[in-house]
Formats: sequence, C-alpha cells, structure tokens
Amino acid sequence: MIRALLDINVILDVLFAREKTGEQARAVWQAHEDERFTGYICAITPPTVFYVARKVFGKSQAFKVTSALAETFEVCAVDKSVLQSAMKLDMLDFEDAIQSASALAAGLDFVVTSNLRDFKNSPVEALSPTEFLEQLK
Repeated sequence: MIRALLDINVILDVLFAREKTGEQARAVWQAHEDERFTGYICAITPPTVFYVARKVFGKSQAFKVTSALAETFEVCAVDKSVLQSAMKLDMLDFEDAIQSASALAAGLDFVVTSNLRDFKNSPVEALSPTEFLEQLK
C-alpha cells in the first residue's frame, strides 16, 4: 500500500476549506480514511496546526483538531537525525525540509503538498493533491 505524508498546508487546506485547494486536499484525506493509502503527518504538524487553529477557533477547538490529527494519521518522528538531515537539504523552507526528512526517514513513498515549489528538492517525491489522487487510481 502507498504511504504518503500530508504536508501541513494540505491539512490546513482541509481545516479552513480553502477555495482553491481545499476540495482536492479533502479528497486526499478521504482516500486515507477509505484506506486507499496510509496517510502520515510529520510530528511538527500538530503543534503548527494548533497554533494556527487556536487563533481562528480558540484553544478548546484547536485541541480537538490536533487530537483528531493524531488519531487519524500515522506520525513521522522528528529526532536529531531528522533535523540534521533537514539542515542539509537545499529547500526553501526549513519546516518543509523537516517534513521531507521525516518522510525519508520513515521510508514513505510521497509527500503530498499544495505548494510543490517549496518541495522541489525534496528527497521524497512531492505531488500535488490532484497528482496524488491520480496515483491512487
């Protein structure tokens, strides 16, 4: 079965029902729930989502969202080795480099992201939600 990491922006696309990207991101999430692939998030995703969600929904709802993420998806660890690997990657954003390095350490097949430009140098193949859904057909 395919194993893929959902980038933080994909999770936020679903959470905030973003107009341009939310529908495809939700379809990816649903494909995971339908067991068409095994979905992962990086260990940095829940605190980042909590930080953003707390500002919009309040602390209580943000904790519910964060808890649901941890229950719904597998979690890729972030340890010293992952951080060191991330620092060596030639990526635009360190947060994205950490996600890529954690996906690599976990042996995942893909990173699903709404921002392919930032994952151009990812050691794990990055696909948009639309491209990823095509892979699942």
